[in-house]
Amino acid sequence: MRIGNLAGRLVLLDGDRAVDVEAASGGRFGPDPQAVYAEWDAFRAWASAVDLGGGAGFDPAELGAPVPAPRQVFAIGLNYRDHAAESGYDAPDGLPPVFTKFATSITGPVTEVALPPGGHTDWEVELVAVIGRRARNVPEDEGWDHVAGLTVGQDISERISQMAGPAPQFSLGKSFPGFAPTGPWVVTPDEFADPGDLELSSAINGEEVQKARTRELIFSVPLLVARLSAVLPLLPGDLVFTGTPAGVGLGRAPQRWLAPGDELVSRIEGIGELRQRFV
Repeated sequence: MRIGNLAGRLVLLDGDRAVDVEAASGGRFGPDPQAVYAEWDAFRAWASAVDLGGGAGFDPAELGAPVPAPRQVFAIGLNYRDHAAESGYDAPDGLPPVFTKFATSITGPVTEVALPPGGHTDWEVELVAVIGRRARNVPEDEGWDHVAGLTVGQDISERISQMAGPAPQFSLGKSFPGFAPTGPWVVTPDEFADPGDLELSSAINGEEVQKARTRELIFSVPLLVARLSAVLPLLPGDLVFTGTPAGVGLGRAPQRWLAPGDELVSRIEGIGELRQRFV
């Protein structure tokens, strides 16, 4: 199942057709794309019986962030060994670095992003897990049971701001407007042969700069659910940016930063792509 945000309304998607959830459910579920996660189990049961043949064509340009207003956004650092190495760190043990991307940075899949003046803006393609059930002290082998679905994310990062001051400012440096594009929709785990092994990649102006598989994550999605929920509750509709593989601008010699006119395309197998143009 794929669910999305079409012009601000919750929809089910089937190929190039969309079903408006509020209309199809007779008002049982509202139009708010965020609110559905509070009723995720009931929604899944209803959606499994819906005839998607009644959907209508849609303009992909009208797709917004599929999870537009999460209460909590978790972002995981150094979760691929090759990215930890290119960043000059040892691979994490125990709990990886965790920060947030503030919710005002969340946007949809196709956007124009203003570069902060005088900055060094970098790219980080990431698999993003959407929480579907409240999770507290969840064992790893039950982690997927608490995930509503997966989407594509970009952890766009302004490195000067990120590392400024007496202590790093990861959350601020990664939360400029438009720095958390997500989408194009949420895909439920049952849609994948193996939701823990997906290819992800990013390209700038057609040049591939990152490529890996999510099986290379040090902390898998279910392990992240377990480790995070051991500290605090994960809430329905929360986002977990799971980390980026090697190939970011910071780790290159010479270092490379996004520039006006660049187009960044981020893809994950079985989900779709994001497309950002920088100005």
